[in-house]
Amino acid sequence: MSERAIELSVVTPMHNEELCIREFHRRVTSVLSEFGIEYEIVIVNDGSTDSTGAIIRELADADPRLTGVFLARNRGQCTAIYAGMQHTRGKYVVIMDGDLQHPPEELPALVTKIREGWDMVKGVRTNRSESLVLRRIPSRIANYLLRATSKCDVKDMGGLSILRGDLARTLHLREGQHRLLPALVHGLGGSVAETPTSAPPRFAGKSHYGLGRSVDVFFDIILLWFQNSFKQRPVYLFGRIALFLFLAASAIMVWLLYGKIFYGEHMGTRPPFLGAVLFYLASLGFMSTGFILEVLSNVLAAQTGAKPYQVREIVRRQRDPAEEATD
Repeated sequence: MSERAIELSVVTPMHNEELCIREFHRRVTSVLSEFGIEYEIVIVNDGSTDSTGAIIRELADADPRLTGVFLARNRGQCTAIYAGMQHTRGKYVVIMDGDLQHPPEELPALVTKIREGWDMVKGVRTNRSESLVLRRIPSRIANYLLRATSKCDVKDMGGLSILRGDLARTLHLREGQHRLLPALVHGLGGSVAETPTSAPPRFAGKSHYGLGRSVDVFFDIILLWFQNSFKQRPVYLFGRIALFLFLAASAIMVWLLYGKIFYGEHMGTRPPFLGAVLFYLASLGFMSTGFILEVLSNVLAAQTGAKPYQVREIVRRQRDPAEEATD
């Protein structure tokens, strides 16, 4: 009997998630089996140093629907997602976290919605349990800026995502762009819909998210605006340098203005004023350099077709024809 067509591929990047992976697998298989859909699970081991890899091997040996993609080293969430999508076979591809903050119980609603003919469906997280200062406020600001720059009206660019498999496998994601998926699909002319989803706390373990990612998101948004405006990415390094120089120059200017207003000190001929001007110019130069290098990097990637990851091995047990006949 020939292998049946897979309708849903679940892609999950995991880095040191030994406390979550078994529960994740149990809940996903339970939900999708009850839903009655032909599916596969693609777990990307993103250079884990705990027992995550061993557990993936164990689960893959017992479950022919699970594929483990082992990256040679830790490459980050976006690259792991990209690698996982390239190893899917489903008509639809779901991207979800392995810490169960994306509840598997939401999957049937997303599948039902995308069956209506959408190119992508985003889960809008409600009643989020994360830190107000570290997660929710930065998320609201980022979502507002992304909507403004991309003209994509999705309220929550993060959270659960499901998109057409053929579209997912043609996307070439670069570091950080997993946070921009709805905007990227919208920019390609795809249709994007939303559906409410819950957002419980992590099942176990410690979050890998830090406030520093908010800075990266800021530069992602600037770059997205640049790409959308001029149809054309090392921006993080040069962007950080430019931001530091800009803030330093602004602090000097505030200090000089304070002296001018309250003490009558002349600004124009003082060395700090000239230093601030140089800092402003250097900030502009670094940011421009970052944009130029990004454009050159995009051209090189398009010409060479190089992938930003290396797969060490694929772990998968072949399904037995007798098993397929009894499914």
